[in-house]
Amino acid sequence: MCHSTQETPLLHHFMDSPESYPCGDEHTPSPIAGRQPLEVQPLLKLGQPVSAVAALQADGHMIAFLGDTQGQLHKVFLHGSQGQVYHSQQVGPPGSAISPDLLLDSSGSHLYVLTAHQVDRIPVAACPQFPDCASCLQAQDPLCGWCVLQGRCTQKGQCRRAGQPNQWLWSYEDSHCLHIQSLLPGHHPRQEQGQVTLSVPRLPILDADEYFHCAFGDYDSLAHVEGPHVACVTPPQDQVPLNPPGTDHVTVPLALMFEDVAVAATNFSFYDCSAVQALEAAAPCRACVGSIWRCHWCPQSSHCVYGEHCPEGERTIYSAQEEDVRVRGPGACPQVEGLAGPHLVPVGWESHLVLRVRNLQHFRGLPASFHCWLELPGELRGLPATLEETAGDSGLIHCQAHQFYPSMSQRELPVPIYVTQGEAQRLDNAHALYVILYDCAMGHPDCSHCQAANRSLGCLWCADGQPACRYGPLCPPGAVELLCPAPSIDAVEPLTGPPEGGLALTILGSNLGRAFADVQYAVSVASRPCNPEPSLYRTSARIVCVTSPAPNGTTGPVRVAIKSQPPGISSQHFTYQDPVLLSLSPHWGPQAGGTQLTIRGQHLQTGGNTSAFVGGQPCPILEPVCPEAIVCRTRPQAVPGEAAVLVVFGHAQRTLLASPFRYTANPRLVAAEPSASFRGGGRLIRVRGTGLDVVQRPLLSVWLEADTEVQASRAQPQDSQPRRSCGAPAADPQACIQLGGGLLQCSTVCSVNSSSLLLCRSPAVPDRARPQRVFFILDNVQVDFASASGGQGFLYQPNPRLAPLSREGPARPYRLKPGHVLDVEGEGLNLGISKEEVRVHIGRGECLVKTLTRNHLYCEPPAHAPQPANGSGLPQFVVQMGNVQLALGPVQYEAEPLLSAFPVEAQAGVGMGAAVLIAAVLLLTLMYRHKSKQALRDYQKVLLQLESLETGVGDQCRKEFTDLMTEMTDLSSDLEASGIPFLDYRTYAERAFFPGHGGCPLQPKPEGPGEDGRCATVCQGLTQLSNLLNSKLFLLTLIHTLEEQPSFSQRDRCHVASLLSLALHGKLEYLTDIMRTLLGDLAAHYVHRNPKLMLRRTETMVEKLLTNWLSICLYAFLREVAGEPLYMLFRAIQYQVDKGPVDAVTGKAKRTLNDSRLLREDVEFQPLTLMVLVGPGAGGAAGSSEMQHVPARVLDTDTITQVKEKVLDQVYKGTPFSQRPSVHALDLEWRSGLAGHLTLSDEDLTSVTQNHWKRLNTLQHYKVPNGATVGLVPQLHSGSTISQSLAQRCPLGENIPTLEDGEEGGVCLWHLVKATEEPEGTKVRCSSLREREPARAKAIPEIYLTRLLSMKGTLQKFVDDTFQAILSVNRPIPIAVKYLFDLLDELAEKHGIEDPGTLHIWKTNSLLLRFWVNALKNPQLIFDVRVSDNVDAILAVIAQTFIDSCTTSEHKVGRDSPVNKLLYAREIPRYKQMVERYYADIRQSSPASYQEMNSALAELSGVRHGPGGAPVYMWVERLAEQSGETWGLRTRLGPHCPPPRGAPRTTLLLPTVWRLCKNSTTTSTGTTIRLSVPWRRTLWARSCSWPAACSRSPPWWRTK
Repeated sequence: MCHSTQETPLLHHFMDSPESYPCGDEHTPSPIAGRQPLEVQPLLKLGQPVSAVAALQADGHMIAFLGDTQGQLHKVFLHGSQGQVYHSQQVGPPGSAISPDLLLDSSGSHLYVLTAHQVDRIPVAACPQFPDCASCLQAQDPLCGWCVLQGRCTQKGQCRRAGQPNQWLWSYEDSHCLHIQSLLPGHHPRQEQGQVTLSVPRLPILDADEYFHCAFGDYDSLAHVEGPHVACVTPPQDQVPLNPPGTDHVTVPLALMFEDVAVAATNFSFYDCSAVQALEAAAPCRACVGSIWRCHWCPQSSHCVYGEHCPEGERTIYSAQEEDVRVRGPGACPQVEGLAGPHLVPVGWESHLVLRVRNLQHFRGLPASFHCWLELPGELRGLPATLEETAGDSGLIHCQAHQFYPSMSQRELPVPIYVTQGEAQRLDNAHALYVILYDCAMGHPDCSHCQAANRSLGCLWCADGQPACRYGPLCPPGAVELLCPAPSIDAVEPLTGPPEGGLALTILGSNLGRAFADVQYAVSVASRPCNPEPSLYRTSARIVCVTSPAPNGTTGPVRVAIKSQPPGISSQHFTYQDPVLLSLSPHWGPQAGGTQLTIRGQHLQTGGNTSAFVGGQPCPILEPVCPEAIVCRTRPQAVPGEAAVLVVFGHAQRTLLASPFRYTANPRLVAAEPSASFRGGGRLIRVRGTGLDVVQRPLLSVWLEADTEVQASRAQPQDSQPRRSCGAPAADPQACIQLGGGLLQCSTVCSVNSSSLLLCRSPAVPDRARPQRVFFILDNVQVDFASASGGQGFLYQPNPRLAPLSREGPARPYRLKPGHVLDVEGEGLNLGISKEEVRVHIGRGECLVKTLTRNHLYCEPPAHAPQPANGSGLPQFVVQMGNVQLALGPVQYEAEPLLSAFPVEAQAGVGMGAAVLIAAVLLLTLMYRHKSKQALRDYQKVLLQLESLETGVGDQCRKEFTDLMTEMTDLSSDLEASGIPFLDYRTYAERAFFPGHGGCPLQPKPEGPGEDGRCATVCQGLTQLSNLLNSKLFLLTLIHTLEEQPSFSQRDRCHVASLLSLALHGKLEYLTDIMRTLLGDLAAHYVHRNPKLMLRRTETMVEKLLTNWLSICLYAFLREVAGEPLYMLFRAIQYQVDKGPVDAVTGKAKRTLNDSRLLREDVEFQPLTLMVLVGPGAGGAAGSSEMQHVPARVLDTDTITQVKEKVLDQVYKGTPFSQRPSVHALDLEWRSGLAGHLTLSDEDLTSVTQNHWKRLNTLQHYKVPNGATVGLVPQLHSGSTISQSLAQRCPLGENIPTLEDGEEGGVCLWHLVKATEEPEGTKVRCSSLREREPARAKAIPEIYLTRLLSMKGTLQKFVDDTFQAILSVNRPIPIAVKYLFDLLDELAEKHGIEDPGTLHIWKTNSLLLRFWVNALKNPQLIFDVRVSDNVDAILAVIAQTFIDSCTTSEHKVGRDSPVNKLLYAREIPRYKQMVERYYADIRQSSPASYQEMNSALAELSGVRHGPGGAPVYMWVERLAEQSGETWGLRTRLGPHCPPPRGAPRTTLLLPTVWRLCKNSTTTSTGTTIRLSVPWRRTLWARSCSWPAACSRSPPWWRTK
């Protein structure tokens, strides 16, 4: 540190002089100054400022690491006076500077780089990332080099022989890797072995016992090394791979190997001379000796060989690569040089072919036998030939004369020709040789054509017999015609033209001249000259001439007069006519073009070359052109505006000036909905935009990717301009057309509703086609559906599937009772359509669709049977969904029974009674008649009640279900925004592990001061216990010992099992192993008693462990799969219960499934809708700054507390129940006008009291009208709310709550009915009933049991959906379920249990009854909701139905069966089949392996850790107290449990643990974190386990 040794006054020196600041620049207010500048040349310049520097010296080299302000780390090699950046990389996000704290680890192998966001550990040298020598040396990393004999890129110290020459290649010294410089020879014949010498410079020297070897592909050969030269032996023929097809050699990799490391490598070729010959059949000798291989030709045996391998005595033609021989190369081969005879050969004339040959001296002394071969179409023709020797080694081959008659389809036919010696040894062709066969008759149909042919062919027009063009010698003398007949005109096109002339007229015929000069001035049309076009003239067959002007109406034939011949005159007449344009339609179209424009006029077929133009742009004409109309399609225009219409007839132009065409702005699409359809198509798509009325034919199209079979069945070839006929209407576009690239385009025509609305039907697409693009075609404008709909793409859904109405099949009629709602089951019903678009018909009548879900369609049929659509038979039930039409079978209406005004039995009774009474005394008759009439009236009243109830159940089910589905649809939309109120995992686990407790049952209690000194000892003991819990032997022994204690109750077993589940939550694999072992012990225990009783109850710790284990493993399945239908079932039940009156005192309801909770009284009520004032931030008004009105549905018979509950449900419908205000903390205010505020309560001074009975106040009591405005305000006093605890005090109305009254004594409360009036079996009715309400009519109590049926029918769909979600295997089965069932199968097999009923019971007891029944009965275990007593009673009935469905015994019901079992008697057999199918599907699925299960358990353990083992200690302590000594269990627990040394028994008690931590806790990383709240309150509120300081791990609830 620099410091000053003397004190000098600051004023004696200059302010900025160096002498003033001797300690350096860190103490100066300005930069240091100096008198002598220091100059130095930089070693390196970087583009960014350097923010960090570190250096490393390794292997004698200096490496610098520079970090800049942009986050780049540069590695620099400093050697000599130079610095070189050899690697740069980005560390952290760009722009984040590297901190100056660059640190190297102790080994110098890694560098720690710190930025503002992260710390990176970067290797100093990344040698292993370079896979080969070239990349290793090119990296220029001074710390890396190529270790030759190890075959990898390493640092020098990692290469064992780096000190020896050529063993470690460094990029700064050796820039080239080891390579094979040359091969001698470079290739080798595959038929023999030989030696190859490799030249490898700088080859490392090996030890005496080491060697190199050569690898020819898979064949190894020992290498002999002499300096840089390495000699290896090639593999034998059978070890060489075969040649690839069509080649004459094979190339294999050749590597010089050390052990298994390739030191150097190249390619080596093995060639096959016989394959060279086969590749060139036309010149085998030339190919053999001219190839790159050393192959030689044996001419007499026609073999291509390597080396000197020709037969003895046979001359050899050597390869061109041989230099010391004379007879070598392709020039020495025997070959045919060319044709010496005729090149053109006429068909049918005997011709003699001669060919020139040379180098035939190789055949001297051999029999001279030659053949000529011609490759005619369909045959190979051979001709014997002779050799004529000429000077030297040349000669002529004379082929035998022959007449050729090939089947020719062209005028001239090239025929290849070659020569063989003998019949197999082919002579080479020096080049491709052909003779030309020609037929004069081909291509010369008339005399003019024949005479115009090439004179070298010798063709003449022969009139002998049938006149034809023949070869001259073939025509008899005197039959040759030198002059051709007169011209013949066959057709003239067109037959009309404009008076201005200039029309190109086409004349077709024969003998129309031999050359253009013959017809140049020979053509006239209607006596007017017509000038022929030279370029369009075809000899003798066609003349194209341009007409001259003529007056309108001129007509006449076409005349062709060739000199010295009679003229040819056409039978058709040409007419000059004047075309006229009159009008066009439409008058406007989009700027992009594509409008189909119709131009109307007269004589529009004038000429054959008609073209149209709109505004200077061509308008392509759609064929054909009609006499009165021309149709063309407009092209795009640059700008909108008017454009003149012009039609050109040849050189004549006609303009339509009266009505120009107007280009408008292109149409725009702004919205399109809906965005889904079934594959059958036909769904109505509404498209909104601007300028849509200018589109002539809008289309909705889809591109499909389809296979060949689909294309062949559905598509037609694309026709861009389909042909039409004059006067016929425009044809509809093809449904599907075939495009290129395997695409189909399917389209439908949209209708233009207005300038802003298009109505389109979705196109139908084949099932196996894959939609690629859905778009609109607006003339020439194409708009993707996603662009038109704001980014929502169009989705095609599979066609819906509907089940037949009758379960007996679609042909059997479905019996429909009048007034019933039809329920149609299916799959995917609402994926591509809404309920408003579905049409359902029964014959000619319509079934009104009320509800449409994914699996159900509900419709209301006509009241009376409609007429059949076909006029006969039963009406058919037909569902129409767009283009998809499904017939589900006939419907037969059941006849409605006619109720007799007076029953037959009563009539007979009355008649018999009357006869007896008449025979008796008249007085008795009068008295009997009086009593009979009274009985008859009572009986008719009962019959009418039964009839109204029977017919009303169906109507009530229909109406209730329709309302319920509407409510559930609204609920589904609300859930999309708020979500299902699932409990968090901690609360879920507490409620599942410790049911009936608010939290953990072992909540710690605060300790007094002065006990902190025991914490260390207790912590040590508990740490040992925690370690012991991880010992399987100890834990199993502890569990068995605890269960053997007499005082260890069933409740204690459940608590300890749940505490163990918490303690081992972080090690679920271990917990699963413990449970598996205990289940095996439990099975061994029950197998000798009654195996069917196993897992029936929770009597042992393993059964509770199994329950907790399933709760942990199936939590994700609950949230993702089963939670939604279960929540929808709960909400549907709650909605139905709230729609009917509920007695607040007795707890009985009108709408229920539980007969014990049924309100057996006909209570009149009216639904009301209250407008609730909601302040900002409350419930549905979140985010609003003003008061809002929220409608709430209530009943006028509801008590004030019931009203408040329903209002809170409406206002806070998206809020979990625990986050809502309490109903008892709020008052209900009725607000009428500006100042009218009335607080409503269950009981006040206005309550009605009569005969010691006080009635709770209702909305009806306060006369609150429909639509009244109410508000919820905080309670300002602690007034009593009577209903707050009524349900708890007297749930069934057996104990009537009373109020103490000073004057009257006790007063009983009642709401809807008095407890003594409730008809319950043999209860006596209260005598005051008629006094209070004399007009109330009492009905038979059992009549109201039909309400149970109505409730059951309304909820049936939701019950089915819930059971389906639980028992369906359409989704992946939870691996825990498969693992558990496999374990039970294994236990059954191990103990020899073959009864399938026993295994069925085990699986049912372990999963369905143990877990799912609990979830069905207690939704509050899963959701944050309030479950009322009535909802709980209904869920109990559904849960009992689920239990009955899981049994294997037959479900029998009778007249004495409970009502709850009768309700679902028809559905239980179907549910039983679902359970059996569920078990069978799980058994057939692939087994769950231990690895997969452990992986899933490890994932669950990592997400949610358990709290440790402290709570378990309490039970060990209790067990020790019972045995008399804390560690007296050592004889049972084994040597794993030594007591702490010197630890008194009192120090091991659990309460001392909770005083361990007062102000801090320790996390798993060892960092101490101060708590911001008192430790006791934190632990009591957040933990039911032991303190974090003792467990040395973070609390389990904070690791989520």
